[in-house]
Amino acid sequence: MPKRTVSKAEKHEASPSQLIDARIGKLNDWRGATLARVRRLIMEADPDIVEEVKWRKPSNGMLGVPVWERDGIICTGETYRDKVKLTFAKGAALRDPSGLFNSSLDGNVRRAIDLYEGDTVDAAALKALVRAAVALNTSSRSGRASARTAPPGKRTKRG
Repeated sequence: MPKRTVSKAEKHEASPSQLIDARIGKLNDWRGATLARVRRLIMEADPDIVEEVKWRKPSNGMLGVPVWERDGIICTGETYRDKVKLTFAKGAALRDPSGLFNSSLDGNVRRAIDLYEGDTVDAAALKALVRAAVALNTSSRSGRASARTAPPGKRTKRG
C-alpha cells in the first residue's frame, strides 16, 4: 500500500496542546490563568487523559474549545467574558460531595463549574471529580464492550 502524502498544512497543524496553549496565551488575563490552572489539575488527576480541541469556528477565533478525554469526553473548558466554565459531559451521574458543580444543575446529563474572577479552585475536589468522570467513562466503555461481545441472547442489560 502506498504511503499517504501529507500536505504542508497538515505538517504545520498545531497539536491540541499547542492550540490550548495559544488560547490561554491569547486570553492574557485571569481567565487564561484560571484555564491553565484547571488544565494542570485535570492532567494531574489522570496521566492517561488526552487533550483535544473541538468546535473550531470563526466565533472562537478558530482556537476551538479545549476538551479532555479518556474513553469519552470528561469535560470541556470554555471561556466567556466573565467566567471560565468546565462542563462535565456526564456530570449528572457523578457524586459531587464537595459541591463544585454550580451551573447546569437542571439537566439530565451535564453539570458545570463556573469559575469567576477571584474564585479559588479546590484542587483535591476537582481532581476527585475528574477521577470519578474517568471511572464512569471507563466502566461505561467496558459495559458496552461486553454487550457487543456477548453471544446472542446473552447480552448484558443496560440500566
